[in-house]
Amino acid sequence: PKTKKGPRTFCVPEKQERSTSILLPLDIFSFGKNKIYIQKNLSISTHRPRERKQIMSSNADKFLEVAAGELPEGALLEHREFDNPLVKRYATKEMSYLWSPAMKFSTWRKLWIALATAEQELGIDISDTQLEEMRAKLYDIDFEYAAKKESEFRHDVMGHVHAFGAAAPSAMPIIHLGATSCYVGDNTDLVQLRESLKLIKRKLVKTIAILKAFAVKHRDLPTLGFTHYQPAQLTTVGKRSTLWMQDLILDLERVEREIDELPMRGVKGTTGTQASFLELFDGDHEKVKALNKRVCELMGFKKAIPVSGQTYTRKIDFNILSLLSGIAQSAYKMCGDIRLLANLKEVEEPFAKTQIGSSAMAYKRNPMRSERVCSLARYVMGLPNTAANTHANQWFERTLDDSAVRRIVLPEGFLAVDVILNLLANIADGLHVWPNVVRKHVMAELPFMATEVILMECVKAGGDRQELHEAIRVHSMDAGAVVKGEGKANDLMERIANDPIFAPVHGKLESMIDPILFVGRAPEQVDEFIAEEITPILEANSDLLKVESVDGVNV
Repeated sequence: PKTKKGPRTFCVPEKQERSTSILLPLDIFSFGKNKIYIQKNLSISTHRPRERKQIMSSNADKFLEVAAGELPEGALLEHREFDNPLVKRYATKEMSYLWSPAMKFSTWRKLWIALATAEQELGIDISDTQLEEMRAKLYDIDFEYAAKKESEFRHDVMGHVHAFGAAAPSAMPIIHLGATSCYVGDNTDLVQLRESLKLIKRKLVKTIAILKAFAVKHRDLPTLGFTHYQPAQLTTVGKRSTLWMQDLILDLERVEREIDELPMRGVKGTTGTQASFLELFDGDHEKVKALNKRVCELMGFKKAIPVSGQTYTRKIDFNILSLLSGIAQSAYKMCGDIRLLANLKEVEEPFAKTQIGSSAMAYKRNPMRSERVCSLARYVMGLPNTAANTHANQWFERTLDDSAVRRIVLPEGFLAVDVILNLLANIADGLHVWPNVVRKHVMAELPFMATEVILMECVKAGGDRQELHEAIRVHSMDAGAVVKGEGKANDLMERIANDPIFAPVHGKLESMIDPILFVGRAPEQVDEFIAEEITPILEANSDLLKVESVDGVNV
C-alpha cells in the first residue's frame, strides 16, 4: 500500500472495503523505502482516516461515560475508605497496640483508678468497694456506649467517664474527681510515649547485636574506602559496619535517657495550679503534693513535671520526635550505603526465593528493603519541624490547635521507626557480601595506592627519589589512560615490573600489594569497638535479646 511518512500514519488503498485492526508490538512505526519502525503496543486501524476519527471519538465517549459514572450501589463496599499504609501495610502489632484505642482508654481507666486510690489514701471518702469495682471493670469497655455519650456531650472524656460509670456504677460519683481532661489525655500520652520508647530500645539493641556479628565476620576483609564517593584509602567491610553501629549506640543512649527521665504530667488541674485539688483537700497543700507524687508512683513514673499549664510542655514531644528523627537518620545512612554498595554488586540485602525485582526486567534484584527504610526515614525526619511549630504556638496555659496534629505525628513517628528497626535487623541479618567482587574493585585501585610504598623501597635500595617519582607518575598516567580510554584492567604493576628502574622490588611486587597491608588498624579497631562499646551494651540488655518479636517483615 501507498504510505505517508510519519511516526503514526498507516493508510490503505481507497478500494479496500473491509476494516480490520492490527496490533503492532515493537517500537516506532512508519513505512519508508527500506525501513519499518513499529511503536510498542500501538493499535493501528486500517479504517480510512475519517472513519478512524469517528471510531476514536465514539470510544472516547464510552470511556468517559464509564469513568465519570458513580460507583454502582453495593459495589466495593469494603474498599471505599482510605487505608493508612503505615498502619495497614507496614506497622507491627506490638507498636500498633501501644497506640490503639484499647491501650488508650484502658490507660484512662488506670489513671482514674490511680487517682481514686491516692485520694482514698489521703482521706477522701472513697470506699474499697468502689475501687474494687473499678479494678474489676478495667478492661470492660463498651466503645459503642462511649461513642454514644461522646456524641451526646460533644466531649470524649465525659463519654468515657459515663461508660466507666455504667460498667462500675458504685464508682460513678467519684470517677475523675477533681481532674480535668488533660489528666487522662496528657498522662496517657506520656505512658504511650514511655512504653513505645521501651519497644524501640529493645529493637535497637537487637539490631546492634546483629550488626556486631556482621562486623566480627568481616573485620579484616579489605574494601575500598570512599570519600566524595571516589576511591580512597582502604578500610574493611567490618570497620565500615562499626560506623553504622556507632550511630545506633548514640540513638540508644538518648532512648535510655528519655525513658529514665520522662516525667508524668501528674495531677495539675485545669491551668496547672492544682486549685481543684486544693479545694478537695480543704486547703491542705501537703496533701495536694502527696496526691501528685502518689499518682506518679502508681503509674510507674519517678517524677511529675514540676510545673505545667493545662498540658505538659510540648517541648517533650519535640524532644522525642527529634530522638526518633535521629534513629531515622542513622537508618537512612546505613541503608544509603547498602544501596550504593548493591549497585557495585559488593553486597546484597536478603532476597526471597520468589521475590520479583521488576515487572518488566526479570533479572532485577533491587535493594527494596533498604529503599523502604530510606522512604520511611525521610518521613520521620520531617516530624520534628511539626512538633517545633506546635510547641511554639502553645499560647499561655494551652490552646487546642495542638490536638489534631499530635494525634497524627506521635503515633505515626513511632509506628514508622518501629518498622524501620524491624527492617534494619532483617537486612543486617541477611546482608550478603561478595568478597571476590570487593577484591576486584580493590585491585583496580590498589596499584595506584601502592606506589608510595614501592617508591620508598626503591629509595632504600639506593634509587633516586626524584627519578622514581617521575617514572611512577608517567606509568600511572599511562595506566589510567588504558583503564579510562580502553576499558581495560589496571596494568600499572605490569609496567613497573617491566621497568629496570624498579628492579629492587621486582621480586616482591605481589606481596607488596596485598590489600591487608593497606587497611591500617581497621581490624583492630573493630575488635576494640566490639569489646569496649558493644559487648557491655549487649550484656547490660541481655534480657531484651531474649524477647522474640511477634512481627515479621512485610516485603
